[in-house]
Amino acid sequence: MIHRILRGWLFLLALAACTAGMGQTRIDLQGHRGARWLLPENTLVGFQKALDLGVTTLELDVVMTQDDVLVISHDQALNPAITRNAQGHFLATTGPNINSLSYAELQAYDVGRIDPASNYGRIFREQQPADGQKMPRLADLFELVRRTGNDKIRFAIETKVSPLKPDASPAPERLAGALVKEIQAHGLIDRVQILSFDWRSLQYVQKLGLGIPTVYITAQLPELDNLLRNSATGSPWTAGFDYAQYRSVPKMIKAAGGSHWSSFWRELDADKVRQAQQLGLQVLAWTVNDKRVMNQMLDMGVNGLVTDRPDLAIEVLTQRKIAWSAGP
Repeated sequence: MIHRILRGWLFLLALAACTAGMGQTRIDLQGHRGARWLLPENTLVGFQKALDLGVTTLELDVVMTQDDVLVISHDQALNPAITRNAQGHFLATTGPNINSLSYAELQAYDVGRIDPASNYGRIFREQQPADGQKMPRLADLFELVRRTGNDKIRFAIETKVSPLKPDASPAPERLAGALVKEIQAHGLIDRVQILSFDWRSLQYVQKLGLGIPTVYITAQLPELDNLLRNSATGSPWTAGFDYAQYRSVPKMIKAAGGSHWSSFWRELDADKVRQAQQLGLQVLAWTVNDKRVMNQMLDMGVNGLVTDRPDLAIEVLTQRKIAWSAGP
């Protein structure tokens, strides 16, 4: 009898684990840098593609030029894999920091094609070129969306700042303040979330008291580890909320006052997702680009998918009968 009861409990636990995401009815589908797999990243044509596909949120990155213009770029310096000079040649090495160039100077560069000889180009070999694309201002994207008449699309805007490269960007508070001012100027305060690996900028946004959702991004990768879980001195990225004190990433983010946790997908599991949601956090998985992983994340019960392949994500969500719409 005991063995039968035990087997029954084990079956129920296994069933619960396998169906963790089965009750979902809504997912926030975020087009990463527009639709990076399909068209050049962080360009107006890429964002238009994501809009046409029907994402609920446009995910993008902002930096500031020397003359205080907010432009959309994932990199703080010109990336040679996606940047060509006025002569049409890809940059031989990493270009100057964007904050050392004026907006007018940036217009000399074309970001509408990926260098097929680069490692980046080999990964995104299916990306279609769109020659003539310039690095857009954030205001340009807001205007593009206004012209489409889409009053539902949301924006997930990442502040590109790093405590390890303080000279490559304004102070986190200055960039975040300029970003919020731009959002307010376009009347979009209720349609944005602000995200960052550098949690200092998110702390500043929360202090403004405007109710803007703050998305705390985490990664533990060789090229970027903003948690530094084993560091005796803590992490310069996490605004004083150190892993050694909380022993849990969701608890760190809850203590910091965040509304969302955006995690590199390989670092998520069902227990972490459940713990975060029990703390009232929305959980986003980035960057999810194949159907197997999308299904895996949905089985865990994540609240949103951040993807370069919104076309594939829509196929998966449709098959699973899950609607996509922006979360709270």
